[in-house]
Amino acid sequence: MCHALLRWGRDFCCPHEALLMLARARSVALIGVDAVPVEVEVDVSPGLPAFTVVGLPDQAVSEARERVRAAVRNSGLPFPAARITVNLAPADLRKEGPLYDLPIALGLLAAQELLPQEALEETIVAGELALDGSLRPIAGAVNLALLAAGHDLEALLPAGNAQEAALIEDVSVFGAATLREAVAHLSGAARLPLTQPETPEDDAALFPDLGDLKGQTAARRALEVALAGGHNLLMVGSPGSGKTMLARRAPGLLPPLTRAEALEVTRIHSAAGLLTSRGKFSRHAPFRAPHHTVSDAGLIGGGSIPKPGEVSLAHRGLLFLDEFPEFSRKALETLRQPLEDGRVTISRARATVEYPARFQLLAAMNPCPCGHYGDPEKPCTCTPNERTRYAARLSGPLLDRLDLIVKVPRLTVDELTRAPEPETSAPVRERIAAARERMLARQGGRNSDLAGQALREHAPLAAGPLAFAQAAARQLGLTGRGYDRVLRLARTVADLAGSDEIREAHLAEAVTYRPRELA
Repeated sequence: MCHALLRWGRDFCCPHEALLMLARARSVALIGVDAVPVEVEVDVSPGLPAFTVVGLPDQAVSEARERVRAAVRNSGLPFPAARITVNLAPADLRKEGPLYDLPIALGLLAAQELLPQEALEETIVAGELALDGSLRPIAGAVNLALLAAGHDLEALLPAGNAQEAALIEDVSVFGAATLREAVAHLSGAARLPLTQPETPEDDAALFPDLGDLKGQTAARRALEVALAGGHNLLMVGSPGSGKTMLARRAPGLLPPLTRAEALEVTRIHSAAGLLTSRGKFSRHAPFRAPHHTVSDAGLIGGGSIPKPGEVSLAHRGLLFLDEFPEFSRKALETLRQPLEDGRVTISRARATVEYPARFQLLAAMNPCPCGHYGDPEKPCTCTPNERTRYAARLSGPLLDRLDLIVKVPRLTVDELTRAPEPETSAPVRERIAAARERMLARQGGRNSDLAGQALREHAPLAAGPLAFAQAAARQLGLTGRGYDRVLRLARTVADLAGSDEIREAHLAEAVTYRPRELA
């Protein structure tokens, strides 16, 4: 009887015992917006049934063993009753998220010789498994494809990520809807079709048109100057004056991103898991408008597990902060460094990550707490001390980083009725595109990026304009940074006018965007 039990245990407890071995699959980990290689080692050996995941996994990775077990069985594939050990190497790198479900499952099948090991060595794999064996999209597919292209490997991903990853050139991307499809593809039984990338869209027409806004000639001009040169803009005006309407129409005035810029944006949005929900790949600049209750980590990025914040999601695009002083002082002060450097560095005990954050800031605020200071019809109910405290919510160093500050007065119904038909977005967009082409031909970038010697080289002043600029700087009490910002603004005004030289008229307009007071 004992011999019969032993034979039963050999034949049925672990039917693939003779085939048990070690298998390896390639996957990735996201460090900021960069994908780094991770090797998924799966060892299946005789012993009491157990499933252990090591290699510094987080909770989502540790729970992969339950998803993998159910997905393999529900897909009609064998799951060994043996001791299973999964190691995610390098072991000192934190592994996060459910993207290791698919490589673990495929490594488990390869360890039973149900898949060729050679196929896994030539493919980077990532995907979340549902309990029925279907595959769910993951974050970071574009980043994974970039890594695969750099190592001359194929990419096998959930079908929901295939189009996203196929945006990267020089990489073969295959999208599987289920675990069984992935197994059939790697085994050669039924190869998946190569995913073809969709043509990027220029969706400027989807944004509201500037022709919807009547009046506000000065504010419209300030917005055009700001967008042409990539300058930061603050609009100050009473409720209902049109500040938010102007900002919401700004994305439709920008020219399409270059492919290189679009891929920069795509990497960040992919790492944040936003591409699959957003739909098609866009060549237009991103527009982010967080609520004023956003935390400093939500605005700048971070958290216990660092994630890109709004400033990084607005990279190469626009960040609109409505009700500017209502944001927390701490959150606003965190903007100072990325406004200057164009990047965010987040240091944690486990790792230090860096996110791109070269965005253009658009902000709007009321002139006082009640919003009616300076309004010709509605009297202000705030005391002078209340107005002072309200304006003091914005620090001097932060205001010094704003290139344009423009007042947006509220127009009466009669003024709106008499106002001529406003200019639409199309001609403004053409002027902005032409000005940017001049900047690219001259210095290879926007005027807002000029600094130091590059600013002196590309924005020289003749004797007359130089004397005017120096006198204006003394009268306004400009800092060195503020003076440079006036030069950059004047350079943009000149580019919009098609002028190679900066004249006094260009400087005079630039100076008007640096008022002494907000209200």
